Amino acid sequence: MGRVAGKVAFITGAARGQGRSHALRLAEEGADIIAVDLCQDIETIGYPMARPEDLEETAKLVEKTGRGIVTAQADVRDAAALKTALDAGLAEFGKLDIVVAQAGVAGMKGNPPLQAWIDVINTNLVGTINGIQVALPHLSEGASIIATSSAAALMDAHQKANPGGDPGGMAYMTSKRLIAQYVHDLATELAVRGIRANVIHPTNCNTDMLQSEPMYRSFRPDLEHPTRADAEPVFYVQQAMKVPFIEPEDISNAVLWLASEEARYVTGMQLRVDAGGYLKWYDYHV
Repeated sequence: MGRVAGKVAFITGAARGQGRSHALRLAEEGADIIAVDLCQDIETIGYPMARPEDLEETAKLVEKTGRGIVTAQADVRDAAALKTALDAGLAEFGKLDIVVAQAGVAGMKGNPPLQAWIDVINTNLVGTINGIQVALPHLSEGASIIATSSAAALMDAHQKANPGGDPGGMAYMTSKRLIAQYVHDLATELAVRGIRANVIHPTNCNTDMLQSEPMYRSFRPDLEHPTRADAEPVFYVQQAMKVPFIEPEDISNAVLWLASEEARYVTGMQLRVDAGGYLKWYDYHV
């Protein structure tokens, strides 16, 4: 018997990276999956988004566990499209127990800069709200909502060295900070209904978002065309533990715990999976 056996999970951003990892981990522990992803590029984001074949691969991996999966290409910025995708999953599985609002983009060095701000806010913040709110009418006592923020949300945004120089990058921090506040307030309202809502704050995670040219440029602004080899030594600076980044599976284990009955009285939590990144930042700035 798995830790989420018989449950149904709705996951955004499920085609690759953390979203795929969450889908697979929950399926391994007995959940059926409703998996959504955009599967096309966003013009202002300087690295490729997932492709339809990535979402198909997620489906194949979930099916290998013996669990069911319904997939849909949908933009989290479009609440109506998300509702249609969720409704298809509900028609197949009949209920909803877990929501994982994972979809997000990093707009570092995005161009045009102010459009990058808009696209990041709409995807990360509005998209998270859309994903959760289309699910809310279908949730009942015992359900679990999990949103992905970032360790960046817990750090001082005003430590920025170049105000106005990278609106897309700033939008990432702003969106993640507001996700944390939104879920905190939502958890307060849902607790009396027996529905839990929590936020996970990962540090650098080994996905296509981190391993991208715009991110390398953010970590190594001294170089015109930095590579992964150039950026990786700087990745180590972000964590107190001696790792450059964590793996998607490290976050998925936290998602599984929050979704399971083991965390049945855990709500309103801001859970850091950051290899001590916040501790390092806090000690430095206090």
